[in-house]
Amino acid sequence: MVMKVRYLKSKVEYTYEINKSTFIAILYPYHESSDMDAAFSDARKRYPKANHYCSASLFGDSMEQQTASDDGEPSRTAGVPILEVLKHHDVTEIICIVVRYFGGIKLGAGGLVRAYTKACSEALKLASFYYKVLVPVYEITFAYSHMDTIDHFLNNRATILEKSFTDLITYTVSLLPEVPDIDDIKHLLIAIQSKDQRLLQLDA
Repeated sequence: MVMKVRYLKSKVEYTYEINKSTFIAILYPYHESSDMDAAFSDARKRYPKANHYCSASLFGDSMEQQTASDDGEPSRTAGVPILEVLKHHDVTEIICIVVRYFGGIKLGAGGLVRAYTKACSEALKLASFYYKVLVPVYEITFAYSHMDTIDHFLNNRATILEKSFTDLITYTVSLLPEVPDIDDIKHLLIAIQSKDQRLLQLDA
């Protein structure tokens, strides 16, 4: 089963300037609670003395947990717009910090929303993502006389995780996402056992 949400592979950055203000959007993967503090530490270290470090985050496989911070900007002009962009791109386990250096010209509430939205949106266009995919795993046992046929079937359909050669051959295999089952070779098998599912990461 392919989960619909996407996960960020690595940190991405995009810089946007308007009316002498600079907006730097940085996307960070989120894997554990300490990653949030690490992201802010990194942003402040790389871009010291900025006026604002506005942010939003989504985490949980169903995007069920979220944060948003305006960090001193007028209410709902930064954090929530960033969060809405993330939600509309079906991503999770992600932190977006938009660093702002104020250039002396006020943008107004609408201008701020547009600027923070654009910075985050453009950063997402540069990012690489992956899906998490659950695939079935089987242990199959068969005679040596069927090895070539089974190997041919499994090629481009499964990943062979383990092989055992005794009086019979036993493979532990995980099917690729687009392969529903191994019904086509069941008649060649002496034994088949369903194992735990395996989690794969596929490019989005």
